[in-house]
Amino acid sequence: MSENRTPTAVLLHGWPVTSEHWRHLIPALEAAGITALPVTLPGLGEAADSDATDFRKAALAEQVRARLEQQGLTRYAVVGHDWGATVGYLIAARAPEAVSALVVEEEVLPGVDVEIPEPGRDVYPTWHGAFNRAPGLAERLVPGREAAYYGAFLEQSAGPLGLSPDALQTYIEAYSAPGVLGAALAYYRTRNDDAADVSAHAAQPVSTPVLAVGGRYGMGAAVAEGMSVIAADVTGLVLERSGHYPAEQEPDSASSAIVEFLREHS
Repeated sequence: MSENRTPTAVLLHGWPVTSEHWRHLIPALEAAGITALPVTLPGLGEAADSDATDFRKAALAEQVRARLEQQGLTRYAVVGHDWGATVGYLIAARAPEAVSALVVEEEVLPGVDVEIPEPGRDVYPTWHGAFNRAPGLAERLVPGREAAYYGAFLEQSAGPLGLSPDALQTYIEAYSAPGVLGAALAYYRTRNDDAADVSAHAAQPVSTPVLAVGGRYGMGAAVAEGMSVIAADVTGLVLERSGHYPAEQEPDSASSAIVEFLREHS
């Protein structure tokens, strides 16, 4: 990462969490001499700006890349969780000169067809996608019931290990704030466009080195299997006690693996 004074890792969290997801990883990165730069995508735990109207992941990727360039960052690693990983992949696919390494945590990208292995297949929720995509349904049913809705997803997707009570409360409160629901739902309603954008890169997989991190009770080895369809250099890691949130459920193991990977590819 010679263009920047110190190596930088851009952190993109997903739904329905906040930058609190990185609370263990950030100190580990900083201790390793890697500058951590958390970025919150519009609507993911914060109300989106009024000019944020395009939630297609390729559009969000371009917005993030352009913002980083304006800040003088032209070379960096990306660590993405959930939707953040899809956005991170599209940055690497469209601006490979900018991304030195990509960490994909718990995401099978739109347009990639792989099966989640057991036990994750029996634990990870499948109901939320169709619910979030159904026009008007969540808008009618979720307001006033945020704790039940987000709490159910977070608890199920975390698997047996669960999330800390403080983190769970932080996430529910963040997504209960005014202006968050509509934008967050929009992430799910661009599915066809997102799948087409990702699939377009399958014929020429990205060369950026990828660390694919899954939780055994989440997407597991499907993360690496899915990334191998669209990336040429993929290292897989499954954390045995985690669900959908390895960076906070097994922070020592996840942070150590991510730091080592980014050091190797800085």
